[in-house]
Amino acid sequence: MQTIRTTCPYCGVGCGVLATPDGRGGLGVAGDPGHPANRGRLCVKGAALGETVGHAGRLLAPRIHDREAGWDEALGLVARRFSETIAEHGPDSVGFYVSGQLLTEDYYVANKLMKGFIGSGNIDTNSRLCMASAVAGQRRAFGSDTVPGLYEDLELADTVVLVGSNLAWCHPVLYQRLAAARAVRGTRVVVVDPRRTASCDIADLHLPLAPGSDAALFNLLLAEIGRISELCVDNLEGIEDAMAAARATSPSATGLAHSQLRQFFNLWLHSDKVVTVWSQGVNQSDSGTDKVNAILNCHLASGRIGRPGMGPFSVTGQPNAMGGREVGGLANMLACHLEIENPAHRAAVRAFWNAPRMAERPGLKAVDMFRAVEDGRIKALWIICTNPAATMPEADRVARAIAGCDFTVVSDIMARTDTLRLAHVALPATGWGEKDGTVTNSERRISRQRRSLSPVGQARDDWRILAEVGRRMGWAEAFAWRHPAQVFAEHAALSGIAGGLGSDFDISAHAGITPAEYDALAPFLWPHSAGRQGGRFFGDGRFHTPSGRGRMVAVTPRPPQPVDADHPFRLNTGRVRDHWHTMTRTGLSPRLSRHLAEPFLELHPDDAARLGLQPASLAEIVSPHGRAVLRVLVSGRVAPGHPFAPMHWTGETAASGRVDALVPGAVDPVSGQPALKSAAVAIRPFAARWFGFAVSAGRIRPDCDYWARATLPRGEQAELAGLAPPQDWTAHARALFGLPDEPLVLQDRARGQVRLAFLREGRLQAALFVAPGPVALSRSHVAALLGEGATLSGAEALAGRPGADRPDEGALVCACFGIGVNSIVQAIASRRLTSVEAVGQALRAGTNCGSCRPEIRALLDAGTACRMAAE
Repeated sequence: MQTIRTTCPYCGVGCGVLATPDGRGGLGVAGDPGHPANRGRLCVKGAALGETVGHAGRLLAPRIHDREAGWDEALGLVARRFSETIAEHGPDSVGFYVSGQLLTEDYYVANKLMKGFIGSGNIDTNSRLCMASAVAGQRRAFGSDTVPGLYEDLELADTVVLVGSNLAWCHPVLYQRLAAARAVRGTRVVVVDPRRTASCDIADLHLPLAPGSDAALFNLLLAEIGRISELCVDNLEGIEDAMAAARATSPSATGLAHSQLRQFFNLWLHSDKVVTVWSQGVNQSDSGTDKVNAILNCHLASGRIGRPGMGPFSVTGQPNAMGGREVGGLANMLACHLEIENPAHRAAVRAFWNAPRMAERPGLKAVDMFRAVEDGRIKALWIICTNPAATMPEADRVARAIAGCDFTVVSDIMARTDTLRLAHVALPATGWGEKDGTVTNSERRISRQRRSLSPVGQARDDWRILAEVGRRMGWAEAFAWRHPAQVFAEHAALSGIAGGLGSDFDISAHAGITPAEYDALAPFLWPHSAGRQGGRFFGDGRFHTPSGRGRMVAVTPRPPQPVDADHPFRLNTGRVRDHWHTMTRTGLSPRLSRHLAEPFLELHPDDAARLGLQPASLAEIVSPHGRAVLRVLVSGRVAPGHPFAPMHWTGETAASGRVDALVPGAVDPVSGQPALKSAAVAIRPFAARWFGFAVSAGRIRPDCDYWARATLPRGEQAELAGLAPPQDWTAHARALFGLPDEPLVLQDRARGQVRLAFLREGRLQAALFVAPGPVALSRSHVAALLGEGATLSGAEALAGRPGADRPDEGALVCACFGIGVNSIVQAIASRRLTSVEAVGQALRAGTNCGSCRPEIRALLDAGTACRMAAE
């Protein structure tokens, strides 16, 4: 089969992928050594992409009120209802909520339809949740939403500072590039984060600053720059006010010791080449834009910007967040980085599109958009490629708003999501592997995402769906494209007009691209203009502000919203290593589900002791906005009073794991980005009277107070718990697994334990293990028994642990090679291994994507401590 060069659909690194169809609907996947972003590397999520394609769980045909419909009927209804709503209530009565996982062509068509033809700015994106503060800060400082540097700057820098960025887990390939540079060049690494994350594994300095105090830290750095350096005043404005605000900042605001601050200042100031990388830990704040500008101020004032090995660098969380910004996917932007508030920009775009009307002001940003849905101002809503009923702050409130909307359309690839179940019309879209278009990564590199598989069922490309609705609403000529190359060419042509108006974004050299040239398009950086050193911006001291000078912004640090007596903990939310967003793809991969298979609450030992919570018990977390029940993980990686929970689980994968239901709808006043990293919560034990672990070759149907479901190679597993035990465990198990068979039952009434196994012709179909506390058994062993052989005995099925002749890998550590904790611990002890490299040579663990290396190092440290204690 032909191997196809395409692009990974996960984070904003934008790795090149070699996809080889296997002829059976699957794909072989490898890193593309010719792609500049990853040079052949892939993280474990990218390497497992072949496990996430196929028909499982897909939406296969349009649906209207839960009945299957044809495309003609569904699109006719969408066009008619939107047209009628606009005619009766005006263009601002409708809204689009789209996604950073769309391709640029999808994004462009949606933006054109809403802003130029419907005539409203009410199109926003889930990228508002991850990088809007970076956009706003860069526009204030540079006069444009421009990322100045390139990935190679991480490899050329003397010092790299990671601020609110767990690069090791969230952008693993960049982390690999940085780790390699550190090994070769001695690059110093500083991690600024209240948590001790996996990225600290290569850190020369970890600054566990007080949550929310990033702006204070960089204000203090700016004051130090002003004290000992000659400032770059010739090409800057606002420097005096910025310096005054910096000097007024108290070091106590950071919660760091004087020695820690001094060490950070010395590293930064005595390094000629400094790159500061930031991500959601900075952006997802109600003062995120100020935090961004505090970082930018330091690079502007010291001249460390726009030259090899130096500059501020915002890394995006989604594969095409940057492409969405390029086409104006945010409610407060126009296409090609033009400004919706600028009359000349609006007129130019309207003329180019030959649009009947043009949005004259910014539309509603994400949080405000769903508030408008809630109060009835938005009466028709189209949600595309995203799941806001799970991912927006105050997610329960958002779900209720969507459910109450007069008319809701949802385009998605999956048949069951928290949001799709609320739709009047559901439209099946193509997924990764079936789509054809372009994406832009965090360093401004545009790459092709090429179709390698045929669309599943009746799925259609998002841009085609949008264009057909535009035609049916009366604008046939404007939406007449028949190939994604035509959409891209129009976007490129518009960028030439934008460039003439002073925009930084100009790819007009591709305005005449043909379908054949588009198919062969190699990854390329913008800009191409002369004087831009190696594709970097601002090294020449010229900015996109009216004066041509960079702007420093006076930042007065603001503390996060306070906790109170009823909600005394400040919950931090984020990501885990092997999952992506709401697990639409990664949840289909058995190996990606093995590392962390259920939602958890990471608590400091002191907090756990005070609350009476044991490791692996369950905790109920409550805020004024919602509730969650999570597994307890006791860890010194978090500070007292500041627990952490991941955001990936939805109503499809857990009973009560939607952590964004806990988060308030507080937003940054400039960017509109929600403060998803901070929620005041109360925590108490969840008083479960029984706990269970289940595996099944079929779908598990939990009906209990707590459950979390995950994929296995031959079926599913689920963690279970309840406030009251069922009266009949056999009947409960039959309903749980949908099996009429008679199970084998082993019951120990004295210990409160029950074990049930369903065997058919010597093969395990399903098993349920119940105990009064968290169930202790070898989960990997039990999962491996599903469907195995034809000679399994009842005793083996019910044992819960392997016999002496069968190895037990234990909990997964290295997902790339399937190496469990028990294998690593045994190798460390028996072979007296003393380094991560030695473990890699012995077992291969940690030698591919490297994301597990911090865990391997922790096991080595524990082994060393045990040996020292024994000696």
